Amino acid sequence: MLRRILPQGRAFLLRRKGVLVRLAGWSLLESAQTFLGGYCLARALDRGFLAGRTGTGLWWLAVAAAAILVGGPLVRGVFAQLAALVEPLRDALVRRAVTQSLRRAVADPARADGGAVSRLTHQTEIVRDSFAGLVLTARSFVFTAAGALAGLLTLAPQFLLVVVPPLALGLLLFLATLLPMATAQRAFLDIDEDIARRVGTIGAGLRDIVASGTQEDVADRTGKLIDAGARASDTLARWAAVRTLALGVAGQLPVILLLAATPWLLRQGVTAGALIGALTYLVQALLPALHTLMTALGAAGTRLLVVLDRFEEETTEDGTVRAAPVGAAREAAAPGPFPAPAAEVRSVTLAYGPGAPPVLDRLDLVVEQGEHVAVVGPSGIGKSTLTSVLSGLLAPDRGTVLLAGQPVAGLTARDLAGLRVLIPQQAYVFTGTVRDNLLQLRPDASAAELARAVSAVGADELVGRLGGPDALVDPARLSQGERQLLALCRAYLSPAPLVVLDEATCHLDPVAEARAEQALAERAGSLIVVAHRLSSARRADRVLVLDGTSPAYGTHDQLLARSPLYRDLVGHWQSG
Repeated sequence: MLRRILPQGRAFLLRRKGVLVRLAGWSLLESAQTFLGGYCLARALDRGFLAGRTGTGLWWLAVAAAAILVGGPLVRGVFAQLAALVEPLRDALVRRAVTQSLRRAVADPARADGGAVSRLTHQTEIVRDSFAGLVLTARSFVFTAAGALAGLLTLAPQFLLVVVPPLALGLLLFLATLLPMATAQRAFLDIDEDIARRVGTIGAGLRDIVASGTQEDVADRTGKLIDAGARASDTLARWAAVRTLALGVAGQLPVILLLAATPWLLRQGVTAGALIGALTYLVQALLPALHTLMTALGAAGTRLLVVLDRFEEETTEDGTVRAAPVGAAREAAAPGPFPAPAAEVRSVTLAYGPGAPPVLDRLDLVVEQGEHVAVVGPSGIGKSTLTSVLSGLLAPDRGTVLLAGQPVAGLTARDLAGLRVLIPQQAYVFTGTVRDNLLQLRPDASAAELARAVSAVGADELVGRLGGPDALVDPARLSQGERQLLALCRAYLSPAPLVVLDEATCHLDPVAEARAEQALAERAGSLIVVAHRLSSARRADRVLVLDGTSPAYGTHDQLLARSPLYRDLVGHWQSG
C-alpha cells in the first residue's frame, strides 16, 4: 500500500513547492511565538520579579502576551496556504471518481456504480480532512519543536542534554510503529470484511450446506477466518501499546528527567527562571504538539492511507489523478456480473517452509476488470508462485487474495474454476478429440464459438492438420508449442473472467505468441501473463516487476524510468 501511494504523494507535493515554502514561512513565525513564550517568562522571573524589578518583569510578560496576540494573523496565513495545498488534492480525487464511474458506465450501462456517490462525497472528504489534519499537526510539531529547542538552547545548553535523548528515542520508537501499525490495521480490516462476506455466503446457502453434509468443512473454514481475525486484533493491540509507550517516552520522560536533574542544573549555574521557562516549553508546547501528532498519524494517517489505496490514484504531470491505464478495446468488454477488481492481492507473504526467506513479501497487487498485466523478473523470483497464489492453488502464509471481490480462502474448486483459468508452461492435452480438449472448460460452447476461438488464437492450421475438431488427438505426437496452442484455445473459450498464463506461450514463435496474447487480451475479461519476452511486456497495460524486496508496478515507460531491474531485463531481452 505504502509503495503505491508514497511515490504519488511525493510527486504531488514536489509540484507545489511554492505553497510549501509559503506555508513554512508562516510556520517559522509561529516558531518565534513558541520561542518567546518560554524565553520571556524566564527573563520576567530572573531579571524582573526575582530581582525585585516588577516593572521589568511585567514588560517581559507584555512581550509574551503580544506574541500570543500576533498569533491570529499567523493562523490565517497558515490556513490560506493549507487550502492551496489540500483543495487541489480533493479536486483531483473528484475527477478520478467521476472518470472511474463514467468508464464503468460505458463498459456496462445496465450496471449502476453504487460506490460512485460514496467516492465523490464521503471518501473524498475523508481524504481532504485527514490530509489537512496531518499537514497541520506535522507542521505544528516540527516548528513548535524548533522554537522550543531553540529556546532551551538559549536559556541553557544543558537543557538539551536532558530533553533531547528521551524525545528522540520516543519519536524513533513511534516512527518504527507506523508501517507495522498500518499493515496490521489493513490486515484487520481485510479479515473483518472476509468474515462478513463468509457469514453472508453461509447464510444464503445454509440449506445447500446441510443437504450436502459439508457443515464440518464450512465450520472449519469459518473458524480459521475467525481465528485469523482474533490474531490480527491482538497484533493491532500490541502495536497500539507500543505507540502508547512511545508517547510516554517522548512526552512524559523529558519532564521527569528535567525535574530529577534540577539539582545538577542549579549547580551548573542554571537559574530558577530558566527552569520555569524550560518546563513551559515542555508542558505547554512540546508535549501537546507531540500528543496531537501521534494521535493524528495513528488515526487520520491510517484512515488516509486506506482510502487513498481504494482510489488507487495515479498522479499526472499537472497534479490530477487519473485511472490506471486500461486497454480501450476492452473497457467496453468488462463483464458486468463482476464489479470488483478481477484479482486483488493484499499484503501477501509466502515462504516455502519455516525459516525460509519469503518468496512473496507483503505483496500488493490489483488487476482491474478488462486489464492486461504482465509479470516479469529473474528466474526463481516468485512469478509462478504468484500465479499459483492468484489461482488459489497455494495459500499464502499471510495476507488476502480476492478474485472478483471474493476471498480465495473461502472458495471451492468449482467456485475457483468459474472465476479464473490458469495455463501453465507445460500445457495439458489429453487423449480424445480436438473438440473435447478445447471444450473442457465450457462443454456447452457452440460450433461457431469454437471456430471463432480457434481462429482468434491462431490455431486454424493446427486444427486442420490434425483433421478437424472431431479428429482424435494423441498428446505424445504433439510438440510443446502445439499443446500450448490447444490450451490457449481452451482458455479463450473458458467462461472465467480471468486468464492467467504462466509462460504458457514460451514454445510459440513471437508472431504466434503475439496473436494468441492479443486474442486473450481482447476477450471479455482480464489477462495476467508471466512474460519471457519484451514484446509481452510491451503489449500489457501495466507490468509488475518482481525483484524480491521492492516490486515495481506501472506501464512500460514508467518502469523504464524508475526500475533499474526492469531496465536490465529490457536490455537482456533486446540483446538476446
